[in-house]
Amino acid sequence: MTHFLVSAAHKSSGKTTISLGLCAAFAARGRVVQPFKKGPDYIDPMWLGRAAGRPCHNLDFYTQSRDEITDVYRRISADADVTVVEGNKGLHDGMDPAGSDSTGALANHLGLPVVLVIDTQGITRGVAPLILGYQAFDPDLKIAGVILNKVAGDRHEGKQHAAVGHYTDIPVLGAAHRPRDLEIEERHIGLTPTNEDVEANRRIKCIADHISEHVDLGLLLAITRDLKSDPAPAATVRTTAPVSIQSKRVRLGVARDAAFGFYYEADLQALTEAGADLIFFDTLKDNDLPDVDGLIFSGGFPETQMEKLEANSTMRAQIAAAIENGMPAYAECGGLMYLARQITWRGKTSDMVGVIGADVVMEERPVGRGYVRLSETDGGLWPITGSASDAEIPAHEFHYSRLENLDPGTRFAYEGKRGTGVDGVNDGIVYRNLLASYAHFRDVEDNQWTSRFVDFVRQVKQSTTISSEKRANA
Repeated sequence: MTHFLVSAAHKSSGKTTISLGLCAAFAARGRVVQPFKKGPDYIDPMWLGRAAGRPCHNLDFYTQSRDEITDVYRRISADADVTVVEGNKGLHDGMDPAGSDSTGALANHLGLPVVLVIDTQGITRGVAPLILGYQAFDPDLKIAGVILNKVAGDRHEGKQHAAVGHYTDIPVLGAAHRPRDLEIEERHIGLTPTNEDVEANRRIKCIADHISEHVDLGLLLAITRDLKSDPAPAATVRTTAPVSIQSKRVRLGVARDAAFGFYYEADLQALTEAGADLIFFDTLKDNDLPDVDGLIFSGGFPETQMEKLEANSTMRAQIAAAIENGMPAYAECGGLMYLARQITWRGKTSDMVGVIGADVVMEERPVGRGYVRLSETDGGLWPITGSASDAEIPAHEFHYSRLENLDPGTRFAYEGKRGTGVDGVNDGIVYRNLLASYAHFRDVEDNQWTSRFVDFVRQVKQSTTISSEKRANA
């Protein structure tokens, strides 16, 4: 088994491209590849999972304990030949000045050697002191090798190889050049997600072919296999719902298409384990809402699809009717936007579902981004420990939209202790049995939201069934 972490000196160095290229290249050689992504992220894991051929999972110090990170890492990678963890930001960047939440801290915690991706644009001999600095900064962290990225040509690459070889003891594993076909388009939130990129598979193959040609995969396997050490033993973290919740299954309609695709794979699995059968539907193409007991709308990019969403008036009407009639629903960020009255972006406005009394306006810069912390009010639908719980929920947000003309008297499930939310103070709009927020949840040890939501859907279904039976017998 080979395990390593891919990081860089700074963000936008190309580590995602390198990481997915390595995943795809090893998978093409018949290896079982398990990808992970540090931090809260949906888009990079889409690409990594597509490249590896199996779902990517997230590891995050903010929402998970260290024991939980270790447990998830061990369980998910247990049957893999190659495990690739992509870091976020730079190797030593994070919220904590002491670096406890950095990518380097994750590598140390899991005992992973680091493959350092270096953006070589505008640098030749200077690559050597950069590497030496990273070695000296944290002597406990093992930098197994470097991959030179965005190399201008053979001459540029040769100078850098010479400098690294002369001044350091770190092997150069390869050099990725910078042709246009290795780039994945970026926009306001990050890379274009795979659910919108019709040529995702072709792009991945192209990147994998380039990595196979320019990176010494055999050397990478050898040096990371030798350096791998096991992380400290961790407590077993409960990941499945109690048997009592599994007794009566419910059907959840899950919007998954070019507009909505921000789902954590572990959360989908947790919903199933909590007793839900997931019925995926397409808000852009499907004519009818499936026969379900509850609805989930993830984050995504509804603004890029707003004209198509508006055109599917039958779907919008059926969703509105279902929510008005009390069907439980949960929406995050893009889902909230879709359920509002309208979206305005780049001078155009499109009608949406309309059950949330607000209008969405897209801005040029982020309105809310980063980690959030929420405390529950007494207005929530499926709280952690009852009404007005003192528990604080760790989550994250990243949105360029804001709400205008919000209905007065709007009921909120959460008060924000950190983050922007709906209005800078509150998040979690509650309307009938709908909860819609800008915050993105993860089903983790401190916030097992999936079992609470599924249990709420089950309770509403049972109550509705009893009421129907009473009317029938009246």
